[in-house]
Amino acid sequence: MILDSLGVGLVGSTTRVFDIALRYCRELYPSVAVSSVYGKPGVKLSPTLAAFTNGVATHSMDFDDTWHPATHPSGAVLPALLAASQMLPPNTKPNGLDFLLAFNVGLEVQGRLMHFSTEAHDIPKRFHPPSVVGTLGSAAAAAKLLSLSSAQCCHALGIAASLAGAPMANAATQAKPLHVGNATRLGLEAALLAARGMEANPLILDDIPGCSGFSAFYSVYQPKPLPAPGQHHEFLLEKQDIAFKRFPAHLGMHWVVDAALSVRNLFINYAGSFSPSLIRRIVLKIPVSKYINRPFPSSEHQARHSFQFNACAALLDGEVGLGSFSESSIQRQELRELLDKVVVEHPEDNVANFDKMYGEVALLLHTGDVLTGKCDTFYGHWRKPLSKESLLKKFRSNASHVLPEEKIEAIIALVDNLEDLSDSSQLACSL
Repeated sequence: MILDSLGVGLVGSTTRVFDIALRYCRELYPSVAVSSVYGKPGVKLSPTLAAFTNGVATHSMDFDDTWHPATHPSGAVLPALLAASQMLPPNTKPNGLDFLLAFNVGLEVQGRLMHFSTEAHDIPKRFHPPSVVGTLGSAAAAAKLLSLSSAQCCHALGIAASLAGAPMANAATQAKPLHVGNATRLGLEAALLAARGMEANPLILDDIPGCSGFSAFYSVYQPKPLPAPGQHHEFLLEKQDIAFKRFPAHLGMHWVVDAALSVRNLFINYAGSFSPSLIRRIVLKIPVSKYINRPFPSSEHQARHSFQFNACAALLDGEVGLGSFSESSIQRQELRELLDKVVVEHPEDNVANFDKMYGEVALLLHTGDVLTGKCDTFYGHWRKPLSKESLLKKFRSNASHVLPEEKIEAIIALVDNLEDLSDSSQLACSL
């Protein structure tokens, strides 16, 4: 997860929204230049702004990992830990094992909070999950890395709850990557504020009748106590569901792309080549989710959140990749003609849930024949995980946009041996 998150962060440092965030930080904030920025050797920012900028990079293409219940867990935690590891004095630098434990704590808090809510198990409608649970996860991870006391950790989570939350209405815009950037930054700030004595409601994560705490974000929220210290504890990551993306788009798109590629192969076997003129109609059977049902996207961020676009791009090109979301690709006439043929259906059994949904693409031909492709588990889903070889290929491809080969291989070696690293800040310095 760490290696994948670094890779998508590095390639994300090439995006327009990342450049805006970086320029904003460099121009408007005086910087205590100690923390590294993805893909910008020699550039340093203050720890919280480095966390923010690197968080924006991680989600700038919607290329980062996802799990069930639905959130993007790594991008909200890793940038905060990288920045914090560089801000500590030399004699107090956390080692690699400390870093890994803090990362796991950040994931644990996110997963526990989401498991407390039945609403959180479905594709979100109100709040973007990383902006909610990610902020709390970042605060918990930073508090662990900074060795805060039990009371300070409690206050850090309480402070973070007051900094959390972003509406789903900003999905498919340049503002959406800010949700992850803010989550990792504000969680770190919450831990730093708690370390300096700021206090918050110690019961904010409890279910208190008549008083909204964390339940303000999730209407069905039933928290449960964790085992007491010293008792057996099983980390959620030991059994949690993680999905890694093969191309930079909303996770839901991966079902329709694999279904489209499947039916494309049937079409080529049927007709000898892919000939759009033979297609009368394209039927997509997808779950009901308004923010990813976009018939004619006009920007890269809308395209990354469009069932219709991703299905048609896969049909036309036989793949979906980084170049699929360029302006020239989005505006192609032949793609627009395919989009004109798309109709959407919402079968009752196809629910908006990353563990239960499926994608189906049917081609209705002018001859009257119908060809159908269906995907209920894409390659990269937790039921069909990417191989280590595929993950390394993805990382090398992403990182190669900004780093030379020798630095890429050095980062792989650092991550592979992170638990043996005496100074975890070496990882941040390598970026």
